[in-house]
Amino acid sequence: MSARSKARKRALDMLYIADVRQVPIAAVLDEETRRAAALPQRASSWPYAEQIVRGVDEHRAEIDAVIEQHAVGWTLARMPVVDRAILRLATWELQHNLEIPTAVAIAEAMELASVLSTDDSAPFVNGLLGSIAESARA
Repeated sequence: MSARSKARKRALDMLYIADVRQVPIAAVLDEETRRAAALPQRASSWPYAEQIVRGVDEHRAEIDAVIEQHAVGWTLARMPVVDRAILRLATWELQHNLEIPTAVAIAEAMELASVLSTDDSAPFVNGLLGSIAESARA
C-alpha cells in the first residue's frame, strides 16, 4: 500500500472519529498529532493525512454543500458515517488538490468504500464522485 493510500486511510479514520464522537475535527487531529509523534514508523503517511484532514476541516461547509448538491435524493445525515467521511475526503481531493488525478481520487475512495462500508457504497461513491469531478474539474 502506498504512503498516500495509507494517508487517506488515516485521514478517513480521523474524519470518521470526529463524526461519530460529534467532536471538532481539530480535537481529533490534535490527538492524532501526538500519536504520530510517538510512532515514527508511521511518519511517511502522516503529512498527507494531516493535509487532508485540515483541508476538509477548512472547507467543510463547501464540501458538504457540494456533496448534497450532487447526491440526488440523499442528505448527508442519511448516509452511513463512513461514506460521509470517504466522500468528504475525496471531494476535498477533487476540489482542492489538483495534483491528484481524478481517476486516482475516485478509485481510492471506491476502494475504501468497498472494504469498509456496505455492498452498495462503492457504486454510490463512484457515481457521486464522478458527478462532483465533472463539475469540479470542468
